[in-house]
Amino acid sequence: MRARDLRASDADRERVVALLRDAHGDGRLTADEHAERVEGAYSARTLGELTELTADLAAPEEQPIQVGDRPMFAAFTTVRRAGRWVVPAGLPVSAIFGTVEIDLREALLQRRHVVVQATMLAGRLRLVVPEGVRVEFTGRSVLGARDLRVRPAYGNDGPVVEVRGVVVLGSVHARTPKRRRRWSLGRRHP
Repeated sequence: MRARDLRASDADRERVVALLRDAHGDGRLTADEHAERVEGAYSARTLGELTELTADLAAPEEQPIQVGDRPMFAAFTTVRRAGRWVVPAGLPVSAIFGTVEIDLREALLQRRHVVVQATMLAGRLRLVVPEGVRVEFTGRSVLGARDLRVRPAYGNDGPVVEVRGVVVLGSVHARTPKRRRRWSLGRRHP
């Protein structure tokens, strides 16, 4: 199934409506266009229908929902994919003296086993995964580094992100963000 054909959630619709509200406030949409697109957002069934409503309002990497499964390439720069996006079963990434950052905290995984096909030449791959997602590096590394600091789910029932490919003079880093501290009523806040 293509990413565009996945069903949209209420949260996805609200993200699109928020961008439409901002565009109307900035004067990029007239009142009639805004009303028409908001109505379309609330009646949309798929993610593809939602992305069509905001395609002319923001750059592809700033869209509230990203459904493209295009490869990621960084040459002497940093390329980032974050927010609400659909992760394909296989994602090719390449970096030549650059950094590719992939944030999966709000992403929709199409499958429970996702393969990131990495080709790094003096480049870096940085993965940010939510708690419960396991990251495995099964590729080859030549004078490269890997640092996988994730908190996987108990047992083997959680999703897996497998990093395959070749890393030459580069690095692969994966981490789960730290948990926020909760303070009880009896403790003083810093």
